[in-house]
Amino acid sequence: MSDPVHVIGASGRSGLALCRSLLEAGIAVVPVVRNPAKWDAAGLAGTPLHADLRAPDALRAALAEATRIVSCAHARHAGAIIAAAPAEAVLVLLGSTRKFTRWPDAHGNGVLAGEAALLQSGRSGVMLHPTMIYGAQGENNVQRLAALLRRLPVLPLPGGGKFLVQPIHQSDVTRCIRAALDHPWTGPETVVIAGPEPVAYADFVRAVARAAELRKPVILPFPAAPLILAARLTRHVSALPAIKPEEIRRLVEDKAFDIGKMRDLLGVDPVGLVKGLALTFGSAHL
Repeated sequence: MSDPVHVIGASGRSGLALCRSLLEAGIAVVPVVRNPAKWDAAGLAGTPLHADLRAPDALRAALAEATRIVSCAHARHAGAIIAAAPAEAVLVLLGSTRKFTRWPDAHGNGVLAGEAALLQSGRSGVMLHPTMIYGAQGENNVQRLAALLRRLPVLPLPGGGKFLVQPIHQSDVTRCIRAALDHPWTGPETVVIAGPEPVAYADFVRAVARAAELRKPVILPFPAAPLILAARLTRHVSALPAIKPEEIRRLVEDKAFDIGKMRDLLGVDPVGLVKGLALTFGSAHL
């Protein structure tokens, strides 16, 4: 029988998806969470261990018997997790392709710091860097876009949405984590995980509209600067999902990635966008 998997951030979206997959496969889970009540509300097996990632002693106690550790918490906490984990434990940490952005921010800088902590540690394991994740229960990427498309007859996009994205379905994130748990790592590694191919953001928007059975959106090329200003106002308009200015800024850079290591090291061939969106909206529309 496989050793239990200690899952840090088990009550979050990716954490819950992973825990469900592991439990369905008969693999025991030790959830390590900041809020045990949130884990209990999910109704999954496993007694949660309470640990704040900013409290080294509590984290060390929670991981004392761990042989396989997955962290779905922000990568900025990688250093603390590495310091608290037993020396022989295999580490699978979630990062983000935000580390590649031309627009540095606290999120991306935290990912870079976490990646550096793993690589400098010499520990056996991997940091997986997913692109935009969609398809998780409660996710706010595709679902929020669909909500926006329901309300706006015209969608203004920088460059008309010509810049590339390569989103990954939550099921593939889970598959990658599980494959990483079984891979014989002999030191620290990083792997980008993404969908099978990049698509223009405008095509991504149209695909979301089709999957959600919405009208075909009218996409209007628009300068980024006034859209960034307008984004600041969305938090004051209850009829629209809130949009952060930095989200508009990131629409003017290509987010396209080579997933050769994902396929070769992890053996995961990701689902295409059409299938992934069908899975996302299937319960309501298929």
